[in-house]
Parts: sequence; C-alpha cells; structure tokens
Amino acid sequence: MLRIATEEDMPQIMKIEHEAFVPPWSQGGLLYELLSDNSYFLLYEEDDIVFGFALLRKIGIEGELLQIAVDSRYRRRHVATDLISEILEHAVDNNLERVFLEVRESNEAAISLYKKHGFKYIGRRKNYYISPTEDSLTMQRLTDIYQGT
Repeated sequence: MLRIATEEDMPQIMKIEHEAFVPPWSQGGLLYELLSDNSYFLLYEEDDIVFGFALLRKIGIEGELLQIAVDSRYRRRHVATDLISEILEHAVDNNLERVFLEVRESNEAAISLYKKHGFKYIGRRKNYYISPTEDSLTMQRLTDIYQGT
C-alpha cells in the first residue's frame, strides 16, 4: 500500500536510509522534508512494515526526486516501480512539467529503473557524491502533461 509518510514512520525510514545510502541523510533533514509543504514523502507499506520510500521536492514547475530507497529484503518486488509511478502521477496532478534526479554513475540498477520510467540522461556533476567520491548522472523525465499525452 502506498501512503504519505508521517513522523511516526521515521524510525523505519531511517533504518532503510542508513542501509541504502552512504552517507545517509540525517533524521532532521528527512523530517524537514516530511514537514515541508513543497515535499511529497511517499511510503510503501504492508502490515505496518515500511518496505520503501520516495521523496519528491516541488520547485516551481519542476520536481526533484531526492530519495528513493527500498529495504534490501524487499527489493525486486516492484516496490521501487510502484513508488516511481506514484511520484510521476503526483507530478502530473500538481502540474509539474518535469522530474529530475541525481544518481551515482555506478548505480546501474537504479539507472536501469529510471530509464524504464522514461528518465533520460541530461548531464553529469563531477565528484558530486562522497564516500566514495563519484560523479552523478543528472536525469530527467518530462511529465505527460508537458508532453501533451
């Protein structure tokens, strides 16, 4: 089931965050986004267990997919696919023209997932990531509203 995250979900979100990202976001940083009117913080949950989450920040007519993470025990079960699909629907519903993101250039699984959802490579940021230092690929997807479909 997909639903909006709440403050009570933070312990489960932080567990996934620490498993998925080096360095992870702080709880304060994620809580700030959760409470922001400009963010859409989505969870995938079943039986009170959070399997994954996605975080979209709205910036004018654009959205930035800041985070998407799935508990390693629940990967390859379409959790990320469902989260991205809902994020893109939310972008259309909120008249966003495009959604963009940054991804480690070595994260082939994520890049493949994003490509399957229509994201295209538009640039690179040198040494964007730390631990280890690595370039990011900037990708974007125009929303269906912008494409006229």
